[in-house]
Amino acid sequence: MTSAVGVRVLRSVRELREWRATAGEVGLVPTMGALHEGHVALVERAVRESERAVASIFVNPTQFGPGEDYAAYPRSDERDLALLEAAGCAAAFVPSVEEMYPPGDDTRVVPGDIAARLEGAARPGHFTGVCTVVAKLFGMATPTRAYFGQKDFQQLRVIQTMVRGLALPVRIVPCPIVRAAGGLALSSRNAYLSAEERRGALALSRGLHVAEAEWQRGERGARRLREWVASTLAAAGLAAEYVSVADPVTLREVEGRAERAVVSLACRVGRARLIDNALVGMTLDELAAL
Repeated sequence: MTSAVGVRVLRSVRELREWRATAGEVGLVPTMGALHEGHVALVERAVRESERAVASIFVNPTQFGPGEDYAAYPRSDERDLALLEAAGCAAAFVPSVEEMYPPGDDTRVVPGDIAARLEGAARPGHFTGVCTVVAKLFGMATPTRAYFGQKDFQQLRVIQTMVRGLALPVRIVPCPIVRAAGGLALSSRNAYLSAEERRGALALSRGLHVAEAEWQRGERGARRLREWVASTLAAAGLAAEYVSVADPVTLREVEGRAERAVVSLACRVGRARLIDNALVGMTLDELAAL
C-alpha cells in the first residue's frame, strides 16, 4: 500500500519480502520514527549507495526498561513518511508490535561483553532488545547495507559485533553525527526539551569539543579528558550519569594514555536523557572496516 504522501508503506513481513524480491541491492535504515535531519542524512546516504532504500519505523518495546519512556516516545508517522519520500526512500516498513513479536515469541538475541557497560549498565536489557529487533529486521529485509549513526556509538559497535558474530550477510555503514546550530546532537528525545533546557544541553557537545581539542593539542591522559568534559557540564549546572573515555573497538575504559578513544557521556536535561560522543584517533571509515 501507499500513504497519502506517496512513499510505499509496508505493514507486514509478507509485504516487505514481496517488495524486497525485486528491489536489487537494498540499503536499510532502522528507526523508531520521530525522524529528524540525522535520520534523513542516513536515508539520503542509503539512497545514494543502494538501488533501493527502505526505512523501518517501529518503536521497539523490548529495548525500553521499566519506567522508561516507551509510552511517551514521540510518534509522527505521517510527517515521517513525508520526510522519507522527500529523501528518496523507496519504502517504509511500519509494522505493529504483533507483527514484530507474534504471540508466543520469546526468542531474544543476547549480546556479549561490548554491551555490558555504559548504556548497557545504565539500561539493563536495552541491548538485548536492540539486537533482537535489528536481527529480525535483517532477516525480514535482507539488506545489502544497513546505516547507523555515530551518535548511538555503543549501539553501532554492538550491532557490528553481532553481525560479525552471527556471520550475517550485511555491511554496517557508520555515519557521522548530525548536529543542530550550537552543536546539540540531533535526537528524537530533544522534543522533550524546553527552550531553556535546550540552551543548557549545549554543554554536552561543548564538553566533548573541549576534550577533543585537548586531545588534538596532545593531551592523552584519559582521566584528564574525562575531567574536561565533567567540568564543562558542571559549569552549566549539569551532572553526567557517566563520562567515558573508552577504546572505540572494545568500549573498555582507558585508564592510561588514550591514543584512540570514544569520549562519550549520558546526561539528564529536564525529562530528557541525552547521549553524545566524540571519536578521536580513529575515523568512521576505519571503524566501518572492522
